[in-house]
Amino acid sequence: MNDDPLAGLIPRRRHRATLEALLGEFPVVGLTGARQVGKTTLARQLTAGSGAHWFDLEDPRDAAALADPGLVLRNLTGLVVLDEVQRTPDLFPLLRVLSDRRPLPARFLVLGSASPELLRQSSESLAGRIAYHELPGLDPTEVDVAAPRHWLRGGFPRALLAATDQAAFRWLFEFSRTFVERDLPALGIPTAPATLGRFWNMLAHWQGQVWNGAEFARSFGVSHPTVRRYLDQLTSTLVVRQLRPWFANLKKREVRSPKVYLRDSGLLHSLLGLRTEEALLRHPRCGASWEGWVLENLATLLDLKAGEMFFWGLHTGPELDLVVHRDGRLTGYEIKRTSAPKLTRSLRSAMEALGPEEILVVHAGERTYPLADRIRAIPAARLFAEIAEDD
Repeated sequence: MNDDPLAGLIPRRRHRATLEALLGEFPVVGLTGARQVGKTTLARQLTAGSGAHWFDLEDPRDAAALADPGLVLRNLTGLVVLDEVQRTPDLFPLLRVLSDRRPLPARFLVLGSASPELLRQSSESLAGRIAYHELPGLDPTEVDVAAPRHWLRGGFPRALLAATDQAAFRWLFEFSRTFVERDLPALGIPTAPATLGRFWNMLAHWQGQVWNGAEFARSFGVSHPTVRRYLDQLTSTLVVRQLRPWFANLKKREVRSPKVYLRDSGLLHSLLGLRTEEALLRHPRCGASWEGWVLENLATLLDLKAGEMFFWGLHTGPELDLVVHRDGRLTGYEIKRTSAPKLTRSLRSAMEALGPEEILVVHAGERTYPLADRIRAIPAARLFAEIAEDD
């Protein structure tokens, strides 16, 4: 029986097209993403009927077959898939040799949960030979579910497509537990699982706020660099986002620390103990949760890289939740959990200070309307649909 909730259901066309293009350009393509996000399913959809050679390095039989990887991989042609490649990082020097052959008999698709060791090994061994594509959770345009359900449960397929909210949060609870206790050590994260678990829970209550290392250091009784290392470790495994500030070179005092978000709203709500829409709407972090949900979906749909997305803020108050810098142009996004946003002094300050082409005020209502010259209010669902249609 196939228990994969994505099998035959979600083609993930945009991501599949990106992978196909990268495989046509690079001898090695890396598909990364958080655990359980659907990497293997996407790769199987991509390679169905192609005769690709597949090795799952979590399977003892496949791992044994690659006991002498040079002997096996040198003789293969076509596409070779190496799943859970972070378990065998010493493959990367061999892939460098195999990808330099001319003519090139085989290309390699490597799947792995991002980790510091995986990224270090690949960057050192495969510079100029590998391209990475990060697979996020399901976005609202990929599956026919109501936006409130997507916001509550997040984008992990097994949570989003579960039969009930209760089943979804059972899965999210078990995921977060095993991720901290088993997956993080397996990914080469040396910090004690209990410590990172407490830190992750504290981050959930800090959702959407500017990082304050001194506050976290006091709470944990450790140094500022130590808690920053915890933050970087969770960021490297793609469950936390650090949104860097945009600097406009102004004389005014701009915020210099990143804002932090748990990337999946379902995991956030599980850690906060919010298992129903009613409980979520009553919670003090409701607005921050919705802000993070909109931000992550914009990052996915716009295919934003870390060097293209920022926030902007002044210590005196004005800010923009998201600033996108792409092709030399700036676009601002202010995210409001309201049905009828209004023009504010903060929006005027951002327009004056940054001079973006446009500021979009993304809201939870149903109407699109202008607020001022180059400032427009638009519902989140409509904006997501427009971006998906233009893709």
